[in-house]
Amino acid sequence: MSDELQITDLVTGEGKEAVRGALITTQYTGWLEDGTEFDSSHAKGRPFQCVIGTGRVIKGWDQGLMGMKVGGKRRLYVPARLAYGERQIGALIKPNSNLLFEIELLEVLTRDD
Repeated sequence: MSDELQITDLVTGEGKEAVRGALITTQYTGWLEDGTEFDSSHAKGRPFQCVIGTGRVIKGWDQGLMGMKVGGKRRLYVPARLAYGERQIGALIKPNSNLLFEIELLEVLTRDD
């Protein structure tokens, strides 16, 4: 695959937009390129929250979720350099792994809320 972040909107949301520093709530599933699922908020039974655009998640998420709107679903192809790079993460994510995510944006909270 490519060495660039690839963003595909599956559903365009109509709600509030994800901006730098916002607390976002998502449902997501992550796969390796061979189709192996390595993580899923669905499997954990609860949505995932993070502050976006501030380095608290992998760069592929920080870049790939900007501008996404609540209610949207997005597929991200995250090259290793924007994921975990040369680090091994757990048993499944080997060094230099490219990752695929399908993410649904449920909520965006900013300081104005």
